Order: sequence, then C-alpha cells, then structure tokens
Amino acid sequence: MTENALLRQQLIVLNRQLKKPSFTALDRFFLVILASSLVNWKQVLLILKPDTPLRWHRQGFRLFWKLKSKPNKNSQPKIAQQTIDLIREMVANNPLWGAERIRGELLKLEIKVARRTVQRYRQQIRPTRPSSGLK
Repeated sequence: MTENALLRQQLIVLNRQLKKPSFTALDRFFLVILASSLVNWKQVLLILKPDTPLRWHRQGFRLFWKLKSKPNKNSQPKIAQQTIDLIREMVANNPLWGAERIRGELLKLEIKVARRTVQRYRQQIRPTRPSSGLK
C-alpha cells in the first residue's frame, strides 16, 4: 500500500515535467514520509538517488529545530527583572558567594532559579579572574 503510494508520487512528479523532474516542497515531504514508512524504500525509488530523500529529511529536521528554537517576539524574560537585580546585588555585596550559595539564598525567599542562570548574571558583573600562573 505504502509502496504504491511512493511509486504514484514519483509518477505524479514525472508527469508534471517534460524533461527534468522538479520537486516541490510538498513532493519532498510526501516522498520522505512515505519512504520512512517502508523497510525497502531504496528499492522503490526510481527517479531519485537514495541519498536525496535522506538529505531532504535532514534539511527538514534542521528547519524544524531552527523554527522551534527561535525566541518568541512576545515572550517575556524567563525570570523577572527584580530577580536579576537581586542576583546582581547579592554578587556585588557578597563577592565570596558562589552561584550555589546565591541560589540557596534565593530559594529561602521562594525564588526558584537555576544555578546556571545565577552563574550567567554573576559573570556579567564580575568576570572570572585568570589564575596567577606562578610556578
């Protein structure tokens, strides 16, 4: 059943053109979906090299993750500006405190923040010092 659909889709593309077949985005999508549901999909491909649907599949995943990871224009920062200001104030007033200690103090105030977030704002205020290098 799927094998026939894959062959039919290839015929549709061939009937559309006279010389060289040209695939639309929808053709590529259908061919990749149909080929992924077959075990012997390489044997059913008549007008394509087997690497071509694999390349289209990779491009589709790249596009999917590119769109998914794009920040939303309407989204607000993940943590409030007041929390960021509080982290900066804690770093400035307590230079010996690490990210975990600051995170613990914020948890006492019922503010949940990841350690990595505290590290990010901590580094913005006070960059890490290079080692002395004395031997």
